[in-house]
Amino acid sequence: MNRDERFYAFIVSTTSRSRSYVRRVSIHKRWLKASAVVVCLLCCAAAYGVYGLTQQALHLRIEEENDRLRLENERQRRQLQKLENRVDAIEDASRRLSEMSGVPAEGQEQQGQQQEGTSPHGAGGPALDAASVELLEFRAARLEMDLQVYEAALKENARVPSIWPVEGESTDSFGYRGNPFGGGGAEFHPGQDIAAPRGTPVFAPADGTVVEAGWKNGYGQTVVLDHGNGLTTRYGHLSKVEVGVGQELKRGEELGLVGSTGRSTGPHLHYEVRLGDLPVSPLHYLPAR
Repeated sequence: MNRDERFYAFIVSTTSRSRSYVRRVSIHKRWLKASAVVVCLLCCAAAYGVYGLTQQALHLRIEEENDRLRLENERQRRQLQKLENRVDAIEDASRRLSEMSGVPAEGQEQQGQQQEGTSPHGAGGPALDAASVELLEFRAARLEMDLQVYEAALKENARVPSIWPVEGESTDSFGYRGNPFGGGGAEFHPGQDIAAPRGTPVFAPADGTVVEAGWKNGYGQTVVLDHGNGLTTRYGHLSKVEVGVGQELKRGEELGLVGSTGRSTGPHLHYEVRLGDLPVSPLHYLPAR
């Protein structure tokens, strides 16, 4: 075998201070080349395996991210649907409260002009889908503010005495009148008299709190309701008082029965409206019959 066909390696091994020897190892070049090829193949296989594992890990991360995004999209879709339902419910409530309170909803005056073919100016285009979370949140907040306005208006209107407290015939009105007991002269009448049979129910014309319930000089059996903001109403000459001081009444609830107690010539209701302690004409608040 030629020397150039072999690869020599020398290893010097010392076993003690007095003895040493040299051992020669020879390897054929073909085996060295084969070993190098095997090592290269192993390295390539290892690199491919590492690459495959890296790609698999990347694929798993992408799948996890896609699953997370799908869950997030589904959550946002549910949130969006919930907001849309909320806006629809608020819009319906806002529309009803607007009609009840008499406060026009924003943009209500322009609704007729925004229908097809009714605008005096040329305009058009496709309707864009603006149902985003931010827009719906803004609309919901605005509509909830409108609801608060309508509810406040309803509460305020509910405390205005705007219905007749009893069914009957209007007799003496607010202002000066002749003395009903005769003897001539004139006197100031601070309310509205409504003639009705004894025992006819008397109802609260607005929400209020009972601040007086009992006998009152000149009025007989009387109920006084406080409606807030200095507005009170009085119901005189009752045959029976059916409420107590501190009781909260809603519009239309019964408070007593028509009678003729106190300074009275016959069964009727003496009805007063006062601002502060100043009597005003009840007809300013009552609907025409």
